[in-house]
Amino acid sequence: MNHIVLFEPEIPQNTGNIMRTCVATGTKLHLIKPLGFQVDDAHLKRSGVNYIDQLDYEVYENFQDFQEKNPGEYYYFTRYGHKPHTSFDYHDTSKNLYFIFGKESTGIPKSILQKDLEHCMRIPMTDKVRALNVSNSVAIVLYEALRQQNYEGLLFEEPHKGADFLEKVEES
Repeated sequence: MNHIVLFEPEIPQNTGNIMRTCVATGTKLHLIKPLGFQVDDAHLKRSGVNYIDQLDYEVYENFQDFQEKNPGEYYYFTRYGHKPHTSFDYHDTSKNLYFIFGKESTGIPKSILQKDLEHCMRIPMTDKVRALNVSNSVAIVLYEALRQQNYEGLLFEEPHKGADFLEKVEES
């Protein structure tokens, strides 16, 4: 199972967008305190649209609390990583895969990263920016894992309008 982990997230709009992505993909979200917002904050709810009530998430007091409760494979996203996110094999859906993203201002503490350098990765980009927005990064990485897993459990057709919606629509 895929998991998204936000280490001390600071910006509610980013977390709200990530919440929506997690609901859309059936991914559990883990939030490690301190948080830069209240989970019931109006900005967070607005960013997550009306899907927050369908979100599977848990809040932890600190990184140690998170580790003690969540065994599995950890992958760390950092601008200091040397491997692209596509260089890992995420096929095995029986494993718990934790994709860990740091707070917007400073990332994941170097002391955490140094303990597992083999799983530190970076999304390739030019030297014109320091990093991508965390909610964009989460989507890029999560969908790479899902692609490798053949989008297991996700729909390939729009469920509300019907599979043949475009064929039936009349141009105005």
